[in-house]
Amino acid sequence: MARYTGASCRLCRREGQKLFLKGERCYSNKCAIERRSYAPGMHGQQRKKLSEYGIQLREKQKAKRFYGVLESQFRKYYEMAIRRKGITGEILLQILESRLDNVVYRMGFGTSRAEARQLITHGHFLVNGKRVNIPSYLVREGDVVEVAEKSRKLERFKEILEVTGGRTVPKWLEVDHENMKGRVVTLPAREDIDLPIEEHLIVELYSK
Repeated sequence: MARYTGASCRLCRREGQKLFLKGERCYSNKCAIERRSYAPGMHGQQRKKLSEYGIQLREKQKAKRFYGVLESQFRKYYEMAIRRKGITGEILLQILESRLDNVVYRMGFGTSRAEARQLITHGHFLVNGKRVNIPSYLVREGDVVEVAEKSRKLERFKEILEVTGGRTVPKWLEVDHENMKGRVVTLPAREDIDLPIEEHLIVELYSK
């Protein structure tokens, strides 16, 4: 499976804002964007005026990087969104939020989406009582997501919950941290998604 293997902090610097790709580090003074808030590379500190296409492209790249998906998969989600009734951009974000790795992260069982992805791949999570090791699995309304019984004893999950315990859980999810279990109450509406993404720019880009 293809995946990005470069430095995560370079992605945040390129987009000019925190994408929260490295868990605890993003909340500390070690965060790269706190120290170097300009784009990486020898021309990173030069101010460039973006074209309309450039603005749309940067918005798409930002969304991809927030959720940790590559172009081919992102394009598939866009095509799924087109086929559904409703506002295409909002449906696209809803699909991205419905990914299991994002749900695990939102529930507080991972300090970052990347860590959630790794834990899912290693078989630490069940969906409706069945083990699921595919991070891109799309949850549905009413699905129950929980840490597998044997995995609950792992020290890493205790450490994760210590870090994420104070994190606000979106209202479209219910979480019981004590029993390491959560439920998808409903699929998220646009107002439930707190990421600074202008989805209409992504739709405009793909519509060309």
